Amino acid sequence: MNETIRQLFDLTGRVALVTGVSRGLGRAMAIGLAGAGADVIGISLQEPIETCKQIEALGKNFYYFHADLAEAEKIPELARQAIAVHGKVDILVNNAGIIGLYPAEEYPLENFDQVFAVNVRGLFLLTQEIGKSMLDRGYGRIIATCSIQSLISGINDSAYVASKHAVAGLVKAFAAEWGGRGVNVNGIAPGFMVTDNTANLRKNSDAVAEITARVPLHRWGQPEDLMGPVIFLASEASRYVNGQLLVVDGGYVIA
Repeated sequence: MNETIRQLFDLTGRVALVTGVSRGLGRAMAIGLAGAGADVIGISLQEPIETCKQIEALGKNFYYFHADLAEAEKIPELARQAIAVHGKVDILVNNAGIIGLYPAEEYPLENFDQVFAVNVRGLFLLTQEIGKSMLDRGYGRIIATCSIQSLISGINDSAYVASKHAVAGLVKAFAAEWGGRGVNVNGIAPGFMVTDNTANLRKNSDAVAEITARVPLHRWGQPEDLMGPVIFLASEASRYVNGQLLVVDGGYVIA
C-alpha cells in the first residue's frame, strides 16, 4: 500500500473511547480501531472480557469502566476519569443503546424514558463532556451508532425509532457547531445486524427470509462489517466528512 494512503487510515497514537463495548457492534468497532493502531477505553455494563483479550492480542492498551449511561449525574466524572487514563480522548464512539418492543398503543412510559435516558440523554451528556476536551485541543472525531431506523420506522419499537432519529439530529447539531473547531461528528447507520438486539426477530424464520430477500447483498450484517466504516470516520481519511450518516445496511433502505 502507498505510504501516504496508509497514513490516512493509521490511528497509531490515538485514543478511542467506545461505549457498549462488551459485545456486538461495540466490541467489533473497538477491535477494529485497535487494529488500526488506537488504544481503547471501553464503557459498558458487562465486563468486556473478550473485547479486552482481542485488543491486547493486537498489542494495544485497553482500559475498562463499568458504567450505566442512564445515570446522568455520574457522566461528568466518568468522562473526567476516561480522559485521565491517557490524558486525552481523540475518538469517541457513542455506541451504547437499548431497545424496547411494545405496540405503540401499549408502550409503557417507563420503558420509553429508559430508552431515551441511554440512547439520547446519556449520549448527549458524554459527547458534551468529552467534546469539551476535544475543543480545547482543537481535534476530535465523534461517531454515533445510529440506525437505519434513524431514517425509516420499525414495528413495535416506537421509542427506539424516535431515539435514533434524535441521535441523527444530534450528530448534525454537534457537527454544525464543532466542525469548524477541529471536531468532526458523524454517524453510522447499521441495517439488520446479527446482534443481541435482533435475537428475538431472528427467531422468526419468515421475517428473516423477508428481510434477507430485500437486502441486495442477500445477507444480514455482521458486527465486523462496521470495522471499516468506523476506522474511516475515526481517521484522517474522513477529514472533510462532517455531519453525515454513513448507512451500512447492504442496500436495504434503497432496495
